[in-house]
Amino acid sequence: MLKEWTPGEIPEKQELEEQLDKSRKKLYDLQTKIKEHRLPVLVLFEGWAAAGKGSVIGKVIKNIDPRFFKVATMAAPSEEESRKPFLYRYMKQIPEEGKFTFLDSGWMEQITEEVLKKKLTEPEYEKRMESVRRFERQLTDNGYLVLKFFMHIDREEQDSRMKSLMEEEDTRWRVTKYDQWQNKHYGKCKKVFDRYMKDTNLPSSPWYIIDAGNRKWAEFQVLDTMINSIEIAMQNRLHSSPLLQNVFPLVKMPKLAEVELQGKELSEEEYRHELKRLQKRLGELHNRLYRKRVPVIITYEGWDAAGKGGNIKRITGALDPRGYEVHPIASPEPHEKARHYLWRFWTRLPKDGHIAIFDRTWYGRVMVERLEGFCTENDWKRAYNEINEFEKELYDWGAVIIKFWVQIDKDTQLARFTERQNNPEKQWKITDEDWRNREKWEAYEEAVDEMLKKTSTTFAPWHILESVDKKYARIKALKIVIRELEKHI
Repeated sequence: MLKEWTPGEIPEKQELEEQLDKSRKKLYDLQTKIKEHRLPVLVLFEGWAAAGKGSVIGKVIKNIDPRFFKVATMAAPSEEESRKPFLYRYMKQIPEEGKFTFLDSGWMEQITEEVLKKKLTEPEYEKRMESVRRFERQLTDNGYLVLKFFMHIDREEQDSRMKSLMEEEDTRWRVTKYDQWQNKHYGKCKKVFDRYMKDTNLPSSPWYIIDAGNRKWAEFQVLDTMINSIEIAMQNRLHSSPLLQNVFPLVKMPKLAEVELQGKELSEEEYRHELKRLQKRLGELHNRLYRKRVPVIITYEGWDAAGKGGNIKRITGALDPRGYEVHPIASPEPHEKARHYLWRFWTRLPKDGHIAIFDRTWYGRVMVERLEGFCTENDWKRAYNEINEFEKELYDWGAVIIKFWVQIDKDTQLARFTERQNNPEKQWKITDEDWRNREKWEAYEEAVDEMLKKTSTTFAPWHILESVDKKYARIKALKIVIRELEKHI
């Protein structure tokens, strides 16, 4: 892209000033409409060192109410960020609906720098490209406007600007050794940048190359592109996104009605013996997980009163409390609801060597949100593929993903609901919503069958826990967790 790029003609000084003034006012006026349309705008600034990314961001944000934007400078990943998936630190920064986020460098700079420093092999680079394309496509499919600017200057201009910065004591720090290396190896860097941009130039999130040789001209190009893109995005806000075909290998799953529940039980004596033995083994494996820095994600879905909480308690009873966290997932908070639905799960991922246990998960998108009308039909139908992509990202990071569906029949649920209702110590566990959901049993069963069928991948398969006898389900869960961890370690 950089090789074929031709800069536009810069207007005369007075004309440029007039156009800049109009564009600044236009962006200011658009703020209210962005808020009304609930349009989230993510603006990524990449480009050459000393090309003026920070300067342009500073000028652009002067036209926006400070309450409606944030600016993040994405320096090298911190130690904690390095222990999370590659995209974690960027997903964490996405804006709420009706707001802007400006990133001073991002995933392009991190990847291309790692390529230039030979920290990424060719297969690793290709895998990163797939991750980035999915990440950007998921954002735009879910209503985000993603604007990607590359600030372009030639080698001589870069060298001149860096020398000016180096001459002043107060600005010398802004020129890093890598910046100087980049200028020295300008041609090599340009080739890597060009390839990256071609690999990630998506129709829904294209690259905009900005002629940054003249600072006011650079500001105008950015403002003009932002204004045009925002106006188009607001017109297309309610358009449905295409449904993509699943590309991941699936494991065949039974329908819930086919799961045999009778005869799946344990005596009290057998249960206690197995519980002690299995918890001891899981504790040993937890230590090895930490030493080998393997992240583990265990998810629980199932019918109300199926026994998820008791099951989780027997898993955590074997673990060092410093090395795991349980996330009970309720309805999203306002700031969570205003972002991509996977955001609140990305931000709860464990560090490598730790375990995250989710009591309810991202699968709410294709169950409760689907059936209660909290999202559109296009949203939940698209989510099967998005969830598979999310879990593939976690798997490629090195995570062990264990997904449980806790299964009971309708009669067992009624008996447990009634027992909770009649027991003062357990009444807090039963709500009107539980009874209302029970009336939709058949609809939920149909949704769960489709979920199991479309999201049980070879890298993150579903495991069904027969839980009419809770003791049986607890032991089965422990055995599965141990088996999967042993397989990985």
